[in-house]
Amino acid sequence: MKIVAIIKSMRPAQWTKNLFVFAALIFARKFFSPRELALSVGAFLVFCLVSGAFYIFNDIRDCEEDRLHPKKCLRPIAHGDLGRGQAMAVFIVLSLIGLAAAFLLRPQFFYAVAVYLAIQLAYSLKLKHVVILDIFVIAAGFVIRVVAGGLVIDVPISSWLLICTTLLALLLAMGKRRHELILLEDKATNHRAILKEYSAYLLDQMIAVVTASTLIAYCLYTISGETVAKFGTEHLIWTAAFVLYGIFRYLYLVHQKGKGGSPEELILQDKPLLLNIVLWIGAVVLIIYLK
Repeated sequence: MKIVAIIKSMRPAQWTKNLFVFAALIFARKFFSPRELALSVGAFLVFCLVSGAFYIFNDIRDCEEDRLHPKKCLRPIAHGDLGRGQAMAVFIVLSLIGLAAAFLLRPQFFYAVAVYLAIQLAYSLKLKHVVILDIFVIAAGFVIRVVAGGLVIDVPISSWLLICTTLLALLLAMGKRRHELILLEDKATNHRAILKEYSAYLLDQMIAVVTASTLIAYCLYTISGETVAKFGTEHLIWTAAFVLYGIFRYLYLVHQKGKGGSPEELILQDKPLLLNIVLWIGAVVLIIYLK
């Protein structure tokens, strides 16, 4: 059925990345505020709609390349279950609905969603072919989600939160590129031309830099005077243990298990990593809400 093909093309499994919109809600200590929580849920749904529309557009553009990929060849558009013309119509309708819903939630939030969609379209059309910049654009998608989450509930975003989000997003993007390079081997450039500009060694060096930077930035955030004054506690540093384990577990899965192509699916499939994230969120909520 076309409906099933459309939903599959929107990649519901990857909607977990849209949970980043809740970061501002949690760290602003408004998680239990009904109005702000409702707005954040609305923002999450808007990003699910808009990001799903973008995945459809991206699959239209990458149709021929996806047919050469051992897994992506099963995507509805590449597999022929959904025609390109139909897919383009669905992309336009979903994008317009998402933008309209964003404006109704809050005009400032609408601007963030519009920027997100514009950047993703630029990535699909051109920027994914520019070495290193392609990784930064992928990471920008996560950062915009965090900023949008703050805009929809009208709270300022901490510079520390932006730094930590950027570094974590870069780590995930580099892991994704490395997985594609290793999985496809000699056929990598046939699937994604930009991969010829990378090597496993180069990506490993970049991952090492970002990994260390992510952990240091998070630790500095938890002990900074601004953070201690805001939350009235110095105990947030204890949550760094979960961050360290999460990063190490992710690197283990990337290097030893050959995973990382889809960080969103990886989180859902790997129980230790998922449990660690749940425990980290629980610890953060307990510390900043109950002190």
